[in-house]
Amino acid sequence: MYDVKSMKAEEFINDEEILATLEYAEQNKNNRELIQQILDKAAPKKTGRGVECSGLSHREASVLLACEDPEIVEKIYELAKEIKQAFYGDRIVMFAPLYLSNYCVNKCVYCPYHFQNKEIPRKKLTQEEVKNEVIALQDMGHKRLAIESGEDPVNNPIEYILDCIKTIYSIKHKNGAIRRVNVNIAATTVENYKKLHDAGIGTYILFQETYHKESYEKLHPAGPKHNYAYHTEAMDRAMEGGIDDVGLGVLFGLDKYKYEFAGVLMHAEHLEAVRGVGPHTISVPRIRRASDIDPSVFDNGIDDDTFAKIVACIRIAVPYTGMIISTRESEACREKVLGLGVSQISGGSRTSVGGYAGYTPDERPHDTEQFDVSDQRSLDEVVKWLMDLGYIPSFCTACYREGRTGDRFMALCKVGQIQNCCHPNALMTLQEYLTDYASPETRAVGEALIQREIQNVPDEKRRQRAIDYLDEIKNGGKRDFRF
Repeated sequence: MYDVKSMKAEEFINDEEILATLEYAEQNKNNRELIQQILDKAAPKKTGRGVECSGLSHREASVLLACEDPEIVEKIYELAKEIKQAFYGDRIVMFAPLYLSNYCVNKCVYCPYHFQNKEIPRKKLTQEEVKNEVIALQDMGHKRLAIESGEDPVNNPIEYILDCIKTIYSIKHKNGAIRRVNVNIAATTVENYKKLHDAGIGTYILFQETYHKESYEKLHPAGPKHNYAYHTEAMDRAMEGGIDDVGLGVLFGLDKYKYEFAGVLMHAEHLEAVRGVGPHTISVPRIRRASDIDPSVFDNGIDDDTFAKIVACIRIAVPYTGMIISTRESEACREKVLGLGVSQISGGSRTSVGGYAGYTPDERPHDTEQFDVSDQRSLDEVVKWLMDLGYIPSFCTACYREGRTGDRFMALCKVGQIQNCCHPNALMTLQEYLTDYASPETRAVGEALIQREIQNVPDEKRRQRAIDYLDEIKNGGKRDFRF
């Protein structure tokens, strides 16, 4: 039976509950009175402490997703934009993936790293190669990485991952430094999560791929990932191991999107109910072509309009959770969803092992790519594009390093107060990027943006301190100021 507080995967992600939710949503998708009540409930409310949002249950959010009335869909989009602005403003956090190894013992039918694929060469970075990759990423301007690795206890044991994290944090090249390492590796033990926590990771990310158990087991026919319960319960073990920030996600296109939507929200509700804090991020990848993988064989693909609606409904349902979109998506698609809820994007990404060092921004190796990259622009091009759209590219990692993680982050975010730190921090890290890495054209656009935006810091003392810090970054050669 469905139990949000259960520690068993099939009870907190309950098939009968999801099916009942989808039936309820279908029955009420034209119930304008109910839908308006749901929208009113989700709308931001001003309080004495700031701004608060109630969020929505998986069942309420599923009704919004099922609704096809163009007028109401537009209301959904407008509410998503309002919520995004209330808690994240115009800031977009930048990151890049770093692939460490494509050795894998699983047989995931949608991933080219599956052990039976003989088309791709297997590669694992040495620590010297990790160093070179990090320097290349620092020279692009990145401060935040998400490390990726296949599951292979012989080639990629936890000790290898820990060595790589230590190497990444140790590299200080020119003015560059990686200040936050997020980790996307296979489900593991509480003991190993404790080791990752002690290594100083940021967010632990693990995509569920699909919450439909029968489909999950068919898509993962062999290897340790076949175990649905062990995989689905990983976030509880990670939090038990001391990791405050965890990131959920499904791979849209593997199963029915409405089922996955309800599942990921139920997972978020479970973490909130059991751990007192929901996911730090939710990612929304879609399946893409890769070596030995043809996405057309999966018949659950979704178009860009449906994808945008999913993003908007997630933002309304979990207003305080960060949302991530990768370079799997095209420039046009990314632009569409930025205002609807996305708060983090990658830039200049390579999805191959050893894809950065030794290559120009226009070159990219394809032999070990995990998936095709749709948005192949350089980081500088993405940064300028964001600013031209009115966004503030942020390389900030201050909350993580100031201990504002887990429930401490959410306590501030849930009343809209996190912006008192985030807005000036975003501008200061953007100034670092402009001074150290940006093209002249991007620098000119960015410095004009900073001059405008710094005036929007409401507290006069904090605003003046930020202005002084910006001057020290630009003219004094100093780095890494943060509120």
